[in-house]
Amino acid sequence: MAVFVEARERKLRRKICKDCSARNPWTVEQCRKCGSRTLRPKKMERKAK
Repeated sequence: MAVFVEARERKLRRKICKDCSARNPWTVEQCRKCGSRTLRPKKMERKAK
C-alpha cells in the first residue's frame, strides 16, 4: 500500500480539544467548537491493538 505524505500530514497535523474532543486546524489557539484554550497535538502514532 502506498504512503502519501501529503495525505498523512493533512490527517494527522491537527490539534484536539481536551474539553470537547473537537478536531481543530494546526494553527489555531482556541477550540472552534467550545472556545477552550486547552488543545493538544493529535498523536502521530497509531494505537497498538
